[in-house]
Amino acid sequence: MKILLIGAGGTLGTSVHSTLAGRGHDVLTVGRSGGDLRHDFTDPAQITELYERAGRVDAVVSAAGDVPWKPITEMTAQDYLDAFRGKVLSQLELVRQGVGRIAERGSFTLITGVLAREPVPTGSAASMANGAVEAFVRAAAIEIAPQRVNAVSPTVFTESLDDYGAFFPGMEAVDLAKVARAFVRSVEGAQTGQVYVL
Repeated sequence: MKILLIGAGGTLGTSVHSTLAGRGHDVLTVGRSGGDLRHDFTDPAQITELYERAGRVDAVVSAAGDVPWKPITEMTAQDYLDAFRGKVLSQLELVRQGVGRIAERGSFTLITGVLAREPVPTGSAASMANGAVEAFVRAAAIEIAPQRVNAVSPTVFTESLDDYGAFFPGMEAVDLAKVARAFVRSVEGAQTGQVYVL
């Protein structure tokens, strides 16, 4: 398959890239500052340009999304708008604009996270964004068939515990290899409207 991978340069994106490429797929990488194509996918106009440059693809995979981390008492309306733009609207636009640009039975795989189910202090923006993306996946799935859309929703990565473990006290970590396999399941499988919880 020809796969468009957004956020390929990040910790998760690097693992997903190597896993998909290792399975014989042609992976076209996208990032703000690196990759085969360089676009800021938080800008809907740049998503349009991205699809025009990429041409027809079989699958679109997102491993990117930015949200601010602050206590609610320090959050501003703009912070929540930034979280919406950085993780929700950006991924929704990949689907909205991509429906007419990917293969007839192509798929979209989006990224959410454990905070949709297990909130932590300073993570309200992430919880909001993750929950919104998961709700969108379920709604979009019933409208875009035979194209498919799923989300991968991992907890903190084992490989990132040194940097982020303190934000997820007592939560089980998950290996990046396992998360990458969930992306394979979404891309190569037949399910739609699913949130793969890891």
